[in-house]
Amino acid sequence: MSIGKTVARLAGCSALAGALLAGVMFPLAGGFGLASNRAADTVDNVSAELVEGTVPAVSTMTDVAGNPIAWLYEQRRFEVPSDRISNEMKLAIVSIEDRRFAEHQGVDWQGTLRAFLTNTTSGEVQQGASTLDQQYVKNYQLLVVAKTDAERRAAIETTPARKIREIRMALTLDKKLTKDEILTRYLNLVPFGNSSYGIQDAARTYFGIDASQLNLTQSAMLAGMVQSSSALNPYTNPEGVLDRRNTVLDTMIQNIPDRAAEIQAAKAEPLGVLPTPEQLPRGCIAAGDRGFFCDYALEYLANAGISKEQVDKGGYLIKTTLDPVVQASTKAALVENTSPTVSGVATVMNVIAPGQDSHRVLAMGSSRTYGLNGDDDETVQPQPHSLVGNGAGSIFKVFTTAAAMEKGLGTSAVLQVPPRVEVKGLGDGGARGCPAATYCVTNAGNYPGSLSVSDALAQSPNTAFVKLIESVGVTPTVDMAVRLGLRSYADPGSAGQGDDQSMADFQKSQNLGSFTLGPTYVNPLELSNVAATLASSGKWCPPNPIDSIFDRYGKPVPITQQACEQVVDPGLANTLAVAMSKDDQAGGTSASAAGSVGWNLPMSGKTGTTESNRSSGFLGFTNRYAAAVYTYGDSPTPSEICSFPLRQCGSGSLFGGNEPARTWFDAMEPIATNFGDISLPAVDQKFVRGSANGQVPNVAGLSQSSATAQLQAAGFQVQVSSTASSQRAGTVASVSPSGSAIPGSTVTIYVSDGSVREAPPSPAPGITIPALPPGITIPAIPGLTAPPR
Repeated sequence: MSIGKTVARLAGCSALAGALLAGVMFPLAGGFGLASNRAADTVDNVSAELVEGTVPAVSTMTDVAGNPIAWLYEQRRFEVPSDRISNEMKLAIVSIEDRRFAEHQGVDWQGTLRAFLTNTTSGEVQQGASTLDQQYVKNYQLLVVAKTDAERRAAIETTPARKIREIRMALTLDKKLTKDEILTRYLNLVPFGNSSYGIQDAARTYFGIDASQLNLTQSAMLAGMVQSSSALNPYTNPEGVLDRRNTVLDTMIQNIPDRAAEIQAAKAEPLGVLPTPEQLPRGCIAAGDRGFFCDYALEYLANAGISKEQVDKGGYLIKTTLDPVVQASTKAALVENTSPTVSGVATVMNVIAPGQDSHRVLAMGSSRTYGLNGDDDETVQPQPHSLVGNGAGSIFKVFTTAAAMEKGLGTSAVLQVPPRVEVKGLGDGGARGCPAATYCVTNAGNYPGSLSVSDALAQSPNTAFVKLIESVGVTPTVDMAVRLGLRSYADPGSAGQGDDQSMADFQKSQNLGSFTLGPTYVNPLELSNVAATLASSGKWCPPNPIDSIFDRYGKPVPITQQACEQVVDPGLANTLAVAMSKDDQAGGTSASAAGSVGWNLPMSGKTGTTESNRSSGFLGFTNRYAAAVYTYGDSPTPSEICSFPLRQCGSGSLFGGNEPARTWFDAMEPIATNFGDISLPAVDQKFVRGSANGQVPNVAGLSQSSATAQLQAAGFQVQVSSTASSQRAGTVASVSPSGSAIPGSTVTIYVSDGSVREAPPSPAPGITIPALPPGITIPAIPGLTAPPR
């Protein structure tokens, strides 16, 4: 190069350096004043955040035993304080990146000017001579501040404006923080390749140790990789990484001469990295069967004001309510009764702990494997708490019963169970041969003519509960369902009718008596929480997956939770729980399922199946656990489902007492007493007897007119029906309901037609009554009634 060109080049570099210094020292001078003003604005906007120094960190979600469920992060980074970073690491990074770190005030002016003098005069400021302060500023803007691709490009652009911003912020940073604070922040911030950020995760990734344990050669390797974490990868470029590590060691020999022999010997050692990088699974996808719970916990936090983005960056410790023992038992029961790979059929189950202050979600599972491989029937659809399936069937009879009890019906009442019911004003259709504008229902099976409320819940005849919702009303029944836990029914648009109408309002506006038979979709988690509400003496709380949450500094983070509500009288809930306690006993719809595991503890339960056998469920609870199991078709075109084994079929045979109930008992039996003894609550006699205004007079044996008068005087409406009976024709044989009824509701009186003759009493064993001789009769005795024949 000629003398003239050399001078010109040096002059150009000197001018560039001078302009840069002018931009820093005199923001309003010359053309660079505009760039410097922009830099000053950036400093003002970023300086507070930079000095604060908060960086993205890994949040850890754990179960109640402290076992990690999931690690949630955008950048895999674990911040550590200075005393948890080895001194060797600090020496290595300073030696290779900024040997005058302890001497300058954020900018190494000597090195900066030397770099400018060796760069071209292309108008760009080339990389080089950046202090650790400046590198920290650049990396912080790139990895933390920048949100868009354009902002990320601006953070690393090689222009005077960017260099001015970097220098000004480095000077500010050095005034605010100590050298050790800057060095610690730098080591916690920078990337080390293989998706690793910060020195703690780098030590774990490459050596399986903590940052405090890094030795001389390990520290030198990591310090060298900062130059280019993508190119200097020990698994793809071991020779390049070894050369760079030894370059770092050479600088340490120069900068720490009293350790020269030790450091020189270290150059002969191998890299010593793990066979494969130790990487941390990211997100709920790595949570296995706990993935559904993980998703719900994040959804819950988002609704409480802590977004998924905040979690992914916040470095939180999220302690959840998930009980690993209950979860394992739940998952085992699910896959035992529903194959994870069966086509078009899935079962979900959620377990909640009853309580007056919180309803803690203990387990959440699906028969499906949580995952992304749809070809293997895996799914990440949040099935346990989404609106799925075709309804929960007769489980909804619980809502009708609770609404009737609130209006005055006692559980001692006797309900009439006719083979068929035809009612007007509650919708239309149903059973075959139904007249227009009439809702018709028949029973699936043979039942006695009347049943107590408790026996009706256990045996589940449809006609009894259609008659009951006719008496109590659709609106109170739907409102009861929402109060007890089906809160999504009140959400705008939940009716699915193409407008903002809620499911609750749709059912009420159409006055659909079919609601008591549960044909509408159901949220399985909410259904489990209905059980928890009843098990909590009528106290509703949102199903809560979070025990506590702490920020990166160990300080508790408050979260907003919807307040608990006493939605029904405690006596009503407790009495209803006892009325539901026959389902697992002889004659109950889940007796066979309970017997299959030898269940012998008190519990409350209700089965349900939709008419098309496309879904079914079992709601059960004790004073320790509440859970609902829900089996449904999860294909885009669901069809009828058959049992044993569960499968899609042409003619359904699925019932709530089959796999759903078996799943519940299989899951609960091994852990039933883990939280304490199991017992039923005490009943409230007020809800056993029913309201004083709902007591049905005993009118059996009276004439139709007299019985009607007494019932109307008691505030009831009267309906008359004829029945075959041995009572004298024209007298009342029975009433329905008897004992108690809803005040103002309709009581049916069954008037005898006198067509049944009682058989004569059988003689006592061993006694023979001789026949009368032919032609001899016993004369009538005045005042006496002839014996029945």
